[in-house]
Amino acid sequence: MEVLMSRLASTAIAVTGLTGGYATGRITEKRPLAAVVLAVAGTGAFLLWKKDAGTVKATALVTTYLVAFGASHPLSKKIGAWPAVNSVTAAVGVLSLILGGAKKGQ
Repeated sequence: MEVLMSRLASTAIAVTGLTGGYATGRITEKRPLAAVVLAVAGTGAFLLWKKDAGTVKATALVTTYLVAFGASHPLSKKIGAWPAVNSVTAAVGVLSLILGGAKKGQ
């Protein structure tokens, strides 16, 4: 149960970082503040992923988190800003649920 809760927590932090970062930037019109939200959430998610899944998977997940953030920009030109953010956030969330769990042998 503890592993499941931690997996859900890291996923919630990651998806909050992506959607919250975008919302913060949009509402405040301050991109540096949006970057802070993205970075703080990404760091928090990384630390939980590292504890639960190990360094290799945590690195892969945080890399996906950052690539998803970057991919949302060109995607937004095709489908709109919120749909793009929601799409990449969903992908990161699913991947986090799949890979962000217990290390082998736990």
